[in-house]
Amino acid sequence: MSQHRYKVHRNIHSIPQNFLGLRRYCRPLTQAVLTLGVLGALCGLTPAQDFKPVRDGIEHAQFTREFSGKPVNINLLRLDLKRVRLDVQRANDQAIGTETTSSIATRHRAAAAINAGFFRLDASQFLGDPVGLLMIDGDILSEPTNERIQLLIDNSPSQTAVSMARSVIRQSIRLGKETFKVAGINRERKADELVIYTPRFGKTTLTGNDGIEVVIVKGNIFSISLGLGNAVIPANGYVISASGTMRDALAPRAKKEGEVTLIYDWEQIPPTFLKNRDKLDVVTGVPQLIRDGKIEITWEQEKSNKTFVDTRHPRTAVAKLKNGKFLLLTADGRSDTSAGLDLNDLAAYLLELGATDAMNLDGGGSTTMFVDGKVVNRPSDASGERKVSDVLVVTPRGKSIRKLH
Repeated sequence: MSQHRYKVHRNIHSIPQNFLGLRRYCRPLTQAVLTLGVLGALCGLTPAQDFKPVRDGIEHAQFTREFSGKPVNINLLRLDLKRVRLDVQRANDQAIGTETTSSIATRHRAAAAINAGFFRLDASQFLGDPVGLLMIDGDILSEPTNERIQLLIDNSPSQTAVSMARSVIRQSIRLGKETFKVAGINRERKADELVIYTPRFGKTTLTGNDGIEVVIVKGNIFSISLGLGNAVIPANGYVISASGTMRDALAPRAKKEGEVTLIYDWEQIPPTFLKNRDKLDVVTGVPQLIRDGKIEITWEQEKSNKTFVDTRHPRTAVAKLKNGKFLLLTADGRSDTSAGLDLNDLAAYLLELGATDAMNLDGGGSTTMFVDGKVVNRPSDASGERKVSDVLVVTPRGKSIRKLH
């Protein structure tokens, strides 16, 4: 940890003796003894913050702290996953589109929420298309991309389990003896691609007239449209849409076959989560910040860029803590009163709080925390709270959760 980021005590005698006793349980102290907060993190202790109970199993802390010489307004939510459940919820309960964090949380009767995954932000009809794997109750709404870090959530009746992984899903369709690779799910179809559209996408595929659309109902081909796009998506099926070379390969086979098999292989997922894959929620961030109790900012592996890591922005992040609890964090930025964080400072701070694993979620103008009926941070957009693609909602265990249907 670089000395310019945190103050250090050079005189070991300035540390109270009861803290020096921690040496029996921690690794040996270095010559430059770190602040008591960092020392506590080395032992798995969470530095004292002014956490206040919100609901059973939900604690909130709000404060200002200096990072690399500038103030940053921080909000923390500390969750007991035996007392609350964590769910991914989508804007407007569809695969594309945007909605504010507070609106999504209110619709789902959440006690708390933060913005979650990255998404397409433009003026197109595909606004809100998630970047990376997005899964709700086992249904895939968006495919993985660029080995980006994912938060896996398994809600059992008694507790919620979370894990961070870079799982890979390979989807294909089989018509007779031929297999065709699926390039994407519920997104814009590009040249020479085969994309699947499910009812979560909307009423129609929003495609042009340069491809082929095969409507599947209950595993059988219902209709084939060549040179006619924007097919209606059946409530009890899906649409296979292909362009260019994939269209040319698919068309003759689709005309000969009546039955279609949808195949997917899911790899690099913890075995315990794979057992419950029909109930999983998954959302994607970028990059990983901490792994197995060590800072590991994997921006290169996840095809991000160093500027994104080193520049101060509003940030949203999540972390598993050594004490078994789960942490949600927002850091405000882009103002005189709160400068935001680079990912080096963010990772170091989460480690200080006792994180064993942590990942960065969408930040910037998207960064929002909703607690007990109101937004508690200050979003950086001049217009206020930004509409986002998806959120993590927190609900006391036992309360009903309305998921996508």
